[in-house]
Amino acid sequence: MRGESAGNPLAGIGDEAAVDLTDQIAAIHELGWSAIELRTVDAIALGDLDTPQFAAMRSAIRAAELDVVCLASRIGNWARPITAPFSDDLRELDVLAEQCAELETQFIRIMSYPNDGLPDTEWRDRALDRVARLTERAAEHGVVLVHENCAGWAGDDADRMLRLVTEVDSPSLRLLFDTGNGIDHSYDAHQLLERILPHVAHVHVKDAVGSPGNAEYVLPGDGNARVADCLRQLLAAGYRGPLSIEPHLATRPHEGLRAHCSAAELFVQAGQRLEQLLQTCSEAVAC
Repeated sequence: MRGESAGNPLAGIGDEAAVDLTDQIAAIHELGWSAIELRTVDAIALGDLDTPQFAAMRSAIRAAELDVVCLASRIGNWARPITAPFSDDLRELDVLAEQCAELETQFIRIMSYPNDGLPDTEWRDRALDRVARLTERAAEHGVVLVHENCAGWAGDDADRMLRLVTEVDSPSLRLLFDTGNGIDHSYDAHQLLERILPHVAHVHVKDAVGSPGNAEYVLPGDGNARVADCLRQLLAAGYRGPLSIEPHLATRPHEGLRAHCSAAELFVQAGQRLEQLLQTCSEAVAC
């Protein structure tokens, strides 16, 4: 099937390639893929699109014959600490769940709230409570929240991630594993994957060199995130979910960087490199 490797749908977060949707779609098509992950369109977060804007986006996605593998939300992310109004997240979840129904997808990416001066125990309790309540609402909507190993209480610690999914205890909460986040957040992502793998339902692919707070992003396989090892581990375990590139080569929302004129080219290079790595890893797993 076009846009699949080893049975895994290949996709990419579109705004890593371009600001406007037309060019996002063009980059996915240049790769020969048939799936996209959405985060912003024309620099507008999905949760802020008005009805005509969403209708136009949906029509463009359908005309391009693309599947949507996930909607990347702002819920609990680096810009919404634990003290931010919870109503903003509930509202966004409701909006994105309706969009999921229209786009025929089920995954919504979330994080688990950076701290904002609270004692650790209070931060933990509030984060667990919020994610549990979000998951209950997600279940009512028929969508699945996928928590990323990035910002928040459970962002960089396998024990906390496992506690999160165990305490919430719902099929409407799973984990999203990003291969490259460990470099910037000071942990070994491959070791983390070993612990959380049974709960992983979605994967982002990026790579980096550098140190925490000073990560420099590179093509998958060129950095220190052990991307190939992670891919081999996923394939050997039978993971058949999406693999979605988020290369951060030109676009890094947490740094205020949007796609520029060469972003699409870099995005396509990252996708091609993922295909090469998957071919090698698939052959190794099959041996």
